[in-house]
Amino acid sequence: MYAIVEAGGKQYPVEEGRYIDMELLDADKDSKVTFDKIVMLVNGKKSKVGQPYVSGASVEGTVVKHDKAKKIIVFKQRPKKGYRKKQGHRQQFTRVMITKIRTSAKKSSSEEAEA
Repeated sequence: MYAIVEAGGKQYPVEEGRYIDMELLDADKDSKVTFDKIVMLVNGKKSKVGQPYVSGASVEGTVVKHDKAKKIIVFKQRPKKGYRKKQGHRQQFTRVMITKIRTSAKKSSSEEAEA
């Protein structure tokens, strides 16, 4: 089962037990985060597409770390003018471990009794 989550203006495919690197989140390390903007849920051959989001679905995760990506070089030049400018940039990101994908399906009474 996997889902497509919208966070930070971007869409990310997520699966349980895997981590994703996303735009910097305002959350502390080892804290739990919940994403409610689920664009699509896929479970085998069954899929549910939201308009714009799937109602009742959510994805839970734990913040693993905040870090910076590899440096990229931004180089600007104007030919025959002697203009050259070199800059570097490291984008910040948050690594999130996905722990649970919840669908809108309700639990049966036996599962609720065990919990």
